[in-house]
Amino acid sequence: MSNSGQVGPSSPLHSVSVAGVVVRGDGRVLVVRRADNGRWEAPGGVLELGEGVEDGVVREVFEETGVRVGVERLTGVYKNLARGVVALVFRCRVEGGQPRPTDEATAVAWLTPEEVTARMEEVYAVRVLDALGEELAPRVRAHDGRRVVSAGGAG
Repeated sequence: MSNSGQVGPSSPLHSVSVAGVVVRGDGRVLVVRRADNGRWEAPGGVLELGEGVEDGVVREVFEETGVRVGVERLTGVYKNLARGVVALVFRCRVEGGQPRPTDEATAVAWLTPEEVTARMEEVYAVRVLDALGEELAPRVRAHDGRRVVSAGGAG
């Protein structure tokens, strides 16, 4: 029997998540402490069916922080090899609203790049630092859920 595009039990399944690295004029970045795992991360979550990628970024950032953003550009693609999650990370600018904790985020903070490195786990900090970099082409990286295991160049 041929596999004509149908997903079988042995086919790999992936989910797609999106995150927004919201950068303020002073270079600080908006991060949240997630309610479900206590980790500091850029706001984001799973892309919904029928939802555009950039629309998902705007929705997730607003739901988790109360901040309205405009999407500037894709800065990275990250695959969690252990869980099959592909994350698309975008640099964003503030367009309105005030940061506040939500049901999904127990705390919200504006961090410097140095604070990002100190407070966030490597796999989440690298996403923010990539978005703050000067490269215009997105980074492509894989990780095991804790550490980056391959770091592709830009493009």
